[in-house]
Amino acid sequence: MGLTKTEEFTKAQNEMAVLAKALGHPARIAILQFLIKTKSCVCGDIVEELPLSQSTVSQHLKELKNAGLIKGDIEGPSVCYCIDEKTWSKAKAQLDKLFDSYKEPGCC
Repeated sequence: MGLTKTEEFTKAQNEMAVLAKALGHPARIAILQFLIKTKSCVCGDIVEELPLSQSTVSQHLKELKNAGLIKGDIEGPSVCYCIDEKTWSKAKAQLDKLFDSYKEPGCC
């Protein structure tokens, strides 16, 4: 198996790849939409919102947290999650910049 050679790409390209990976599953999109809709930290309700097991939801939360899109605070036996506003704004700016760089078709 070959190396990914991520060091050959810019920091911005690597950051966007992490973001894209985190957004690359419908369950993670659903989690983000739920957190946005609730407008507060959510402790245990996420599993009830998705047709997935607790362990699967935990794995998706871990991916979102690793990408920095969400943050979690430990409160007793549970972890409360919410959108990380700082990273969210940075991610939006990165995606806006990418999409805005395409002005008009140049081929095909």
